[in-house]
Amino acid sequence: MHDVIIIGAGHNGLVCAAYLAQAGLKVLVLERRDIVGGAAVTEEFHPGFRNSVASYTVSLLNPKVIADLNLHRHGLRIVERKVSNFLPLADGQYFMSAPGVTQSEVARFSKRDAERLPEYERRLETIADVVRGLLLEQPPNLVERGLVRALEEGLRAAELGGRLKNLDITAKRDLLDLFSKSAGDWLDGWFESDPVKALFGFDSIVGNYASPYTPGSAYVLLHHVFGEVNGKKGLWGHAIGGMGAITQAMAACCRERGVEIRTGVTVKELVIDNIAQMAGGVRVGETSHARGVVTAKGEVLRAKAVISNLNPKLLYEHIVPEGALPADFQERITRYRNGSGTFRMNVALSELPRFTSKPEPGDHLTAGIIIAPSMRYMERAYDHARAYGWSREPIVEMLIPSTLDDSLAPPGQHVASLFCQHLQPQLSDGRSWDDHRDEVADLMIATVDKHAPGFAKSVLGRQILSPLDLERTFGLVNGDIMHGALSLDQLFSARPVLGHGDYRAPIAGLYMCGSGTHPGGGVTGAPGHNAAKVVARDFRRGVVS
Repeated sequence: MHDVIIIGAGHNGLVCAAYLAQAGLKVLVLERRDIVGGAAVTEEFHPGFRNSVASYTVSLLNPKVIADLNLHRHGLRIVERKVSNFLPLADGQYFMSAPGVTQSEVARFSKRDAERLPEYERRLETIADVVRGLLLEQPPNLVERGLVRALEEGLRAAELGGRLKNLDITAKRDLLDLFSKSAGDWLDGWFESDPVKALFGFDSIVGNYASPYTPGSAYVLLHHVFGEVNGKKGLWGHAIGGMGAITQAMAACCRERGVEIRTGVTVKELVIDNIAQMAGGVRVGETSHARGVVTAKGEVLRAKAVISNLNPKLLYEHIVPEGALPADFQERITRYRNGSGTFRMNVALSELPRFTSKPEPGDHLTAGIIIAPSMRYMERAYDHARAYGWSREPIVEMLIPSTLDDSLAPPGQHVASLFCQHLQPQLSDGRSWDDHRDEVADLMIATVDKHAPGFAKSVLGRQILSPLDLERTFGLVNGDIMHGALSLDQLFSARPVLGHGDYRAPIAGLYMCGSGTHPGGGVTGAPGHNAAKVVARDFRRGVVS
């Protein structure tokens, strides 16, 4: 008998396990794949070439999680990109962003935009600080009964209200805009230059199957700017050894604290016991309580509590026994929206690409290289995907991590990550991604080749992950890298369902710690941190026993 079983050894599952073990609980983590890490893994995809095969860059990993789990002592080292972003443009020009460089680069396209940039950054950072302050907090939860819990949630809501009350009126208006408007409308109000708006607007469609002019996309932009690297806000970096270095360090911390981790174990079903409810020595009913799991091999593993690191749809539609959930909750889960329009590729390169607009090797090749020159280009990509299945002119972000980490490829050769959008998460007209995977991969390579002639010829090997492949391999339903759309109806107290934003499931003893809970997707560790606090508190209070 363990105190806790955690389903899924992705980064949030490992973070949750580490904190609970530190709190003195006996923890077992079960992972379906033969490697820990979930989507944050480093694997060899072509002989001699290794890469972060799914998630591919670092910024959102919470500094408190890094410190509390001693990840640097366990081998984690993160280096900063020398250039933040590089946008090759169709007319042979380019646009770069980097600390101390961005404003002069903006001025090449618009002096007015360059003058407005500092104020834009200041006001966006004000709101980003508000979000950062909520990342490691349990959201106020709507409860139907129980005076003590109602008082707790009321105090939590009052504390949140107090934080927002301290904002000036300009910040309050910006907060409303960023949570309700489209990124396109937000950025059009600030800037006039297409490349400048494209640079900031790209963040609004990362993992978001939508146009940058879709209401709510401004929040997705905000979601991608509250990170930091090595104490420097807003930067992006690379984990030496790839994203797997993060989760390997987390696993090392877990084992050091006594956590048992088993790989190659598929959880088939939740074990639910019916616990008698007594009043005055009289049985007045019974309560369902999660008491363990059944594996695909038929092994029954018992625990006092179960925590799921899975996408909510996988948990509630495949692991929880039929009929165990309240009807309205079950209905809401069927509507829970997944699908980020994502197509991932990893390519082995014989040489570095040479962009027409900046052909010589340089620091720009350490950047996030974004092929999406305008907001209208991004909107058109979305429209094409909805009409045809995938964009004829797709959005591609390419990273070449071997420019920062020579452990990933043979000497003189390189690896690149291609994060591609937009595509239908599920193809229409009965088509399958299995039949169109290579066709779309060729298009993505050709899209880069237009800006860097010779790129296609330099490809020695490639790994292709369609939305369907991402679901099969990593449990990313419909290829959704966020474990659910970051829309207002699926955020904060309503993630995944209103009334269960506190990491507790509708079944006693069952909890959630994955990116389908607050604060959402990205390699942050925050959901795992927050869920562990809730579970440990319930154990201390005797709610779980």
